[in-house]
Amino acid sequence: MTNNSTPGVPRTKPAEVRLDELMDAAQKLFIEKGFEATTVSDIVREAKVAKGTFYHYFNAKPEILSALRQRFSRHFVEQVQLAMDACDSDDWPTRLDVWCRASVNAYLAGIELHDLLFHDNYYHGHGNSERDRVLAQIIELLLSGKRHGAWQLERPELSAIILYHGMHGAVDNAMHNGITDRQATAQQLGEDLSLEFRRLLGC
Repeated sequence: MTNNSTPGVPRTKPAEVRLDELMDAAQKLFIEKGFEATTVSDIVREAKVAKGTFYHYFNAKPEILSALRQRFSRHFVEQVQLAMDACDSDDWPTRLDVWCRASVNAYLAGIELHDLLFHDNYYHGHGNSERDRVLAQIIELLLSGKRHGAWQLERPELSAIILYHGMHGAVDNAMHNGITDRQATAQQLGEDLSLEFRRLLGC
C-alpha cells in the first residue's frame, strides 16, 4: 500500500490552530457585520469548518465573544510588557513613559475591535477580568517603582485605576474629535499622558 502523506506533516490541524481560525473568522465578521448580525453559520463558513467544530469549542455565540475579549486583553498586556522589558530594569520613570506610549499604540491599533468587544451592555454587566489583567500590570509597575524609590504612593491600586481610565479616556476623546494620522496621534498622546502621569506620581 502506498502512503501519499508527507512525513512529519499532520493530516489534521492542531486544536489550537482550529480555535484561532474560528476566532479570527468571528472577529472579522463581527467587525464587518456586527455581533448580532453574524450567525454561527457565517462564522463556520468563513473559517471553512463544520458547524460541529464550532460547538466543540463554544456552546453559543456569546462564548466566542468572551474568548475574543480574553485574547485581546492578553495580547494588549503582552505588547505593552514587551515594550517595557526593553527598558533598563531600574529606569522606572522611562518604563512609565513606555507604558503610556505602548498602551496608546496598542489601543489605537485595535480600537475598532476593542469597541466591539468592550463597549456593550453585556460586557459591562458581567465582570471585568480583562480589565483586571491590565490593572495588574499597572499595579506591578507602580509597586516596583515605589520599591526602588522612583515615586511615593499611598494607594497604588487607586493610582492604577486613574492611569488605566485616563489612558482609555484620552484615546476615546481623540477618536471622538477625529484622527487623521493614528501613528502621530499615538506618539503625541503617549507623550502627553506620560507628562501628566509623571506629575501625578511626582517624578
